[in-house]
Amino acid sequence: MKFKGKTIVVTGSGKEKGLGQGILQRFADEGANCVVSDLSIGDEEEGVAEELRARGAKVATIACDVSDAQQCQALVDQSVDAFGSVDIFVNNAGIGFMMKPLLDVDPADWAAVIGVNLSGAFYCTQAAAKAMVKAGNGGRIINIASQAAKTAFPHLPAYVSSKHGMVGLTRASAVELGAHGITVNAVCPNHVTTGLGAAQNEYFSKLLGFATVEDYMTNMKAKNPMGRPGLPSDTAAACAWLASDDAFYVTGEAINVSGGEEMH
Repeated sequence: MKFKGKTIVVTGSGKEKGLGQGILQRFADEGANCVVSDLSIGDEEEGVAEELRARGAKVATIACDVSDAQQCQALVDQSVDAFGSVDIFVNNAGIGFMMKPLLDVDPADWAAVIGVNLSGAFYCTQAAAKAMVKAGNGGRIINIASQAAKTAFPHLPAYVSSKHGMVGLTRASAVELGAHGITVNAVCPNHVTTGLGAAQNEYFSKLLGFATVEDYMTNMKAKNPMGRPGLPSDTAAACAWLASDDAFYVTGEAINVSGGEEMH
């Protein structure tokens, strides 16, 4: 129960079997108050919240389009109203399903990906940090980047660029917020078969000439030193450590959680 009395907000956390849900499950089990946030709040998002409540957590659901700065501020304000503070903020919301060759990318698609993945992380970081500074108790901001923050992949120019930019945002934020006792770090998972991951599996299995998605996944496992793709619980464990007192002197880092697939 190391996070008892703490409040965690995770953007993009309303989808079943998603990274956001996995992160909240870990923190719920450790006693945190949880804020489920997604583009809209419907049956699926409420189902995620109910599952967290069944674990014993106090849970609020708050809709937020992170590409809108005012909605990001409202997310933080409503979280403070619900639980009294925002102690841990995880920028998890992201777009990664717009897969096209560089020469075919539409400017609107580019803007959409950057708007959610990078601008959204900035808006939420700014809003969360203001609340943390005002409260005077420090805080933890964690950005869910990607292996694509370290290595380029074909047909994902906007996604790769946004995730590289997220590492820059992490470092710039850490430099300025450290004086307030706020750490800012990024977690860089390798491929995780969430709903988004499943769409990527389908696309890249065809692009790379595999007969089936299963063949593609077998190849993915074979090239990983630990013999499997990532799981939401792997990313959640890294977030739990970064949010703990044990990591109070760690900031500005972009930590690979990839089973040894990414070592840069």
